[in-house]
Amino acid sequence: MMAVEIYHLTKIIKGKTILDDITLELERGKIYGFFGRNASGKTMLFRAICGLIKPTRGEVRVFGKRIGVDVSFPESLGLIIENVGFWEQWTGFQNLKFLASIKNIITDEDIRAAIRRVGLDPDDKRIYGKYSLGMKQRLGIAQAIMEKPQLIVLDEPTNSLDEEGVGLVRNILLEEKERGATILIASHIKEDIDLLCDEKFKVEAGRIYPAGSEVEDE
Repeated sequence: MMAVEIYHLTKIIKGKTILDDITLELERGKIYGFFGRNASGKTMLFRAICGLIKPTRGEVRVFGKRIGVDVSFPESLGLIIENVGFWEQWTGFQNLKFLASIKNIITDEDIRAAIRRVGLDPDDKRIYGKYSLGMKQRLGIAQAIMEKPQLIVLDEPTNSLDEEGVGLVRNILLEEKERGATILIASHIKEDIDLLCDEKFKVEAGRIYPAGSEVEDE
């Protein structure tokens, strides 16, 4: 079974075509990279895959289930799209514990392990509002991986990270792939895409081209 199947996906907003008749199949257990200019359609594509927008036309299936028909959202998903909505007055652990309570499938120790894995201290008493940008990004990665999801979707996963943080996140993503997760990354950092991804796609004007194709190279 494919991890993600997209058929003739089109999204039109206020008369403007944001996603233009995209058809794509992504296998399980691989890392896929999507690159392109700002407003090319990368984030909107990820929103459609995650059930955050309703397509104008077409269909998205994740692990065989139609998004918006069989399920509202992918059932096993870790996600970062744009800014993660954490609560400023809570600590990192408190934020993740609250989010974990929605599904209630992991323990406090699982949460602590995810926080340690991204290089943060689960016992840090600082509230999220006092975190640096890099710490906020690390906590976002922790929430995306803490439940060991089958599908991980990350928009600019190394944004705001220093060199150490970038290396740490890259290693985590390779470990998650080894675990069997399917990972989708959008990044403007070419090195992230080149080092991590099994397959790469260029997104341009709402269309997708395999990296290295004649169309992509034009």
